[in-house]
Amino acid sequence: MLQGGGALGAYQAGAFTALSDAGLSPDWVAGTSIGAINCALIAGNPKGERGNALKTFWERVTKATAGLPFVPTGAARSQWNTAAAMGAMFFGVPGFFSPRMPGSAFSPFRSPDAVSVYDTSPLRETLLELVDFDLLNDGPVRVSLGAVNVENGNMVYFDSETTRLGPEHIMASGALPPAFAPIEIDGALYWDGGLVSNAPLQYVLEEGVRLTNETGNGSPMLIFQVDLFSASGAAPRTLGEIEAREKDIRFSSRTRAATQRMEIAAQVAKIARSLGDKLPAEWRDDPDLKRLMNVAANTDVTLLHLIYRQTAYENGQKDYEFSRASMREHWQAGERDVRRIHAKADWDVLLAHGEGMKSFDLGRQ
Repeated sequence: MLQGGGALGAYQAGAFTALSDAGLSPDWVAGTSIGAINCALIAGNPKGERGNALKTFWERVTKATAGLPFVPTGAARSQWNTAAAMGAMFFGVPGFFSPRMPGSAFSPFRSPDAVSVYDTSPLRETLLELVDFDLLNDGPVRVSLGAVNVENGNMVYFDSETTRLGPEHIMASGALPPAFAPIEIDGALYWDGGLVSNAPLQYVLEEGVRLTNETGNGSPMLIFQVDLFSASGAAPRTLGEIEAREKDIRFSSRTRAATQRMEIAAQVAKIARSLGDKLPAEWRDDPDLKRLMNVAANTDVTLLHLIYRQTAYENGQKDYEFSRASMREHWQAGERDVRRIHAKADWDVLLAHGEGMKSFDLGRQ
């Protein structure tokens, strides 16, 4: 599960590469915004080519600064990052988006899907080049992408189980206003799913419940949730830190609250099943008891939560600072965190059977 976060998405690419190197291959990828793009690059390429597709994308969107000979350290790095972010703001990002010329504010109104600061048609071309959509739809990996309906405000998940996915579904998941215009699909307009829920946790868990209830049994689920904004953090001291902290809080999507809610539901379902076993046979089909038994999947769910922690020199522009230097640092941080976890984790505890749902925050400690 891959959260939205713009330029920070290179962390997810590094984390996925390390998981792949460790021999783990996903049956299902779910994401929002930049997470949706990474999902498409993963599911839309053969197993051995996924890392190359991610690398090609991330090198393409950061090539504007690839030739810079010097990247400062210390306090000067923050100013350097700000300059790089300003470059993306004024000139766009290669293979991703470009400024509208003339700008929407200075041109006659045409349609809602043409009103935005940037044009994302370069992203469409990049996706068509790097993603095999036949493989994405018909291959072994299920894909779920979060977006929000502009007119009713409801969260929608475009799922390869029920929908033939194309570039427009990926672009809809990342159409963050007012920078990007909404994407029209089947007569409806969609914006970035991060406006409602930046992480697809609730959808994935509810789908697990549905599948278990439909089939009567469920396969154990091992979920890696890779988030790009941390809900917890130090109180800010500068305007730049305030902007960064505000984004962390806004886009962390109340992940812990959602996790705790689903853990409680799993406990209720487990107690209800235990109670059902103790009741007389004629009472076990009581509709109310059945509803309690089915509020959570009757299977083992292990959620491993990995969160990017920003560096001291990053500021509120971190999600649109598309420099090659920062991209490499984010990618390496994702690889490093996964390898550290994989080496130190007690997998007997993490994957223990018969415990229902359990979650682990794979933080620094």
